Amino acid sequence: MTDDTETQADRGRADRVAVTGTPGTGKTTATALLDGEYDVIHLNDRIKSDDDLWSERDDDRDTLVADLDAVRADLGDWAGVLDSHLAHRFDVDRVVVLRCHPETIESRLRERGESPETAAENGESEALDVILSEAVAEHGAENVYEVDATDRDPEAVADAIRAAVEGEREPSAGTVDFIDYI
Repeated sequence: MTDDTETQADRGRADRVAVTGTPGTGKTTATALLDGEYDVIHLNDRIKSDDDLWSERDDDRDTLVADLDAVRADLGDWAGVLDSHLAHRFDVDRVVVLRCHPETIESRLRERGESPETAAENGESEALDVILSEAVAEHGAENVYEVDATDRDPEAVADAIRAAVEGEREPSAGTVDFIDYI
């Protein structure tokens, strides 16, 4: 075996794993089930609770604009599972991208009270693989694990994340396709 033909058994446990995806894919719900087993950092909650971690409010989307440099400094030398639609923007060993059918995302976001425009924008972003593309560009396909959470319960999604953290599954960028939504 050569150095660049790393097998599943060779991957081992990762120290820093991003769990990312379009809002509404189930990141926070699934990673909450891993809390205690791993140190889970729910980054969006952290940003919302600290005025030094965001630079402005986007009134049109009713969201905060994170100051990624300030967040990096705040995280320091962390280890564990980082949960956020921004998690792939940080230095990590592996990235788990949760995917979900755009219609399901739109429905979940509307149920949360998001505007129809925000829900539609996120559904379209999911169909266009925006976060997956960013994750692959930043970390390489060999470090990205896609999980289609559309028809999985939160425990099954947590199991898939755990398998990626522990190195018990192969990278899988590019395996989920929702382009038919467009």
